[in-house]
Amino acid sequence: MNIQQNISLKSYNTFGIDVSAKHFASVNTINELQNILKLKGYPNKFILGGGSNMLLTKNIESLVLHINLKGIKTVSKTDSTVSVEANAGENWHKFVLWCIDNNYGGVENLSLIPGNVGTAPIQNIGAYGVELKDVFQSCEVLDIHSGEIRTFTKEDCQFDYRNSVFKNDLKGQYIILSVTFKLSTQHHNIKTEYGAIKNELERNNITKPTIKDVSNAVIAIRSSKLPDPSKIGNSGSFFKNPIISKKQFDLLKQNFPNIPNYNVSNKLVKVPAGWLIEHAGFKGKTFDNYGVHKNQALVLVNYGNAKGTDILNLSKLIQKTIKRIFNINLEAEVNIF
Repeated sequence: MNIQQNISLKSYNTFGIDVSAKHFASVNTINELQNILKLKGYPNKFILGGGSNMLLTKNIESLVLHINLKGIKTVSKTDSTVSVEANAGENWHKFVLWCIDNNYGGVENLSLIPGNVGTAPIQNIGAYGVELKDVFQSCEVLDIHSGEIRTFTKEDCQFDYRNSVFKNDLKGQYIILSVTFKLSTQHHNIKTEYGAIKNELERNNITKPTIKDVSNAVIAIRSSKLPDPSKIGNSGSFFKNPIISKKQFDLLKQNFPNIPNYNVSNKLVKVPAGWLIEHAGFKGKTFDNYGVHKNQALVLVNYGNAKGTDILNLSKLIQKTIKRIFNINLEAEVNIF
């Protein structure tokens, strides 16, 4: 067990923010994790996965535990479904591609989302009409204080839009070790309702798409709109798409007749945050070595050596402006530390 001192976390977060961890350990087995949690002298722990959904604004004084548990296996199979368990340290997109290679359907719309498997349930990641909860079966978690392992069901996780119990009541209490998914092996439920996917399939003359076709379409769309974190520091979508009342939306539409929307229920409407930010004048705007991406206003970017506080202050300026223009509260999707 190797605990390192004063380690830069620049390569461990997709924003590329250069802050340091006073103490750092990469954990490769559950036994290693349980032993390190028992160590005296490190009362506070900072759990780090793929580093894709966070903004670091200061040095971390706690013991940073990089969860690097690897492995994917088939748990059970029927004629039409399969249960697959993936360990927390597996790269999410590589896991999606593994599922597609095995003709396991359900996660193809979630292609190219950055991060690791272990952080996916925390955020209830989602894209193009699919959320993690749609394919989630259970997850194995470790109690940080007792070291005990338990299983969380879908109900236990209390999934909501880009939310779960791990971001609220149980925040900082558990480490996700693995996630089990229930996927289809035949008669896949292909979801192409989102216009961007339809257009991409039509452009390639695909009328009866497979799960691989859908994945390829999503990859093409995301690649055209979103910057590669290995080239431009970012954390994907920085803000959640706000959900407002139908009454508030009807009032907005009077002043902004072209505002797009998606019905959530009879009383609630989802409005694209990217559209709001773009129409507030922020799309493509730069501030020294950071700014808002030119192709997707939802994405805040680090062009060089920006500080986490620079990105944070920009996000606050955007929130303040959206509130002033549209009377909508934008909520950050990323976790800010």
